[in-house]
Amino acid sequence: MFLFFQGTAVGITSPQNGSILRGQVEILGSMDVPNFSSAELSFGYASEEDGSLPATGWFSIQTFAQPRLDAPLAVWDTTSVTDGIYNLRLRVILLDGTVQDVFVTGVQIANDSPEPTQTPVESIETPTLMAAPTDRPPTPTLSLFPPPSPLPANPAALEVPAVYGMFGRGVLLALILFA
Repeated sequence: MFLFFQGTAVGITSPQNGSILRGQVEILGSMDVPNFSSAELSFGYASEEDGSLPATGWFSIQTFAQPRLDAPLAVWDTTSVTDGIYNLRLRVILLDGTVQDVFVTGVQIANDSPEPTQTPVESIETPTLMAAPTDRPPTPTLSLFPPPSPLPANPAALEVPAVYGMFGRGVLLALILFA
């Protein structure tokens, strides 16, 4: 989405509204306006399920002291964010205190969801004529379900020995403090 101000552009070119994001995401855009003071790229929870309304609370991804034109603005690590629907905001502050905001709405973070797999296309083999009339051509096998996709490892999962170790240290600390 772009806003044009006196021949210059402020906007985010990638990702676009409604994009599905995973992992490290490069955010591209421009913020080259006259009287540029500073800018901030941030994200917030979408107010509605469709992501159409901007959120009220914003979390900074990157701040800028210099304008940029058609360049990478930031690399956003979406693995540190809970899966859900978010909005991106590029806020440009001018020297006179004027604020220009540009939004990308309905961005879906889907790190814990499996990536969609392509459904195999059903194909029926055309039998070739055989020399012997008693031979039957092989029957094609049709796959009704796509192959399963492996789930990525959950980065927040704790191993059982780690839980027992933390519990043991807590008990030991309590005994030392209250003994």
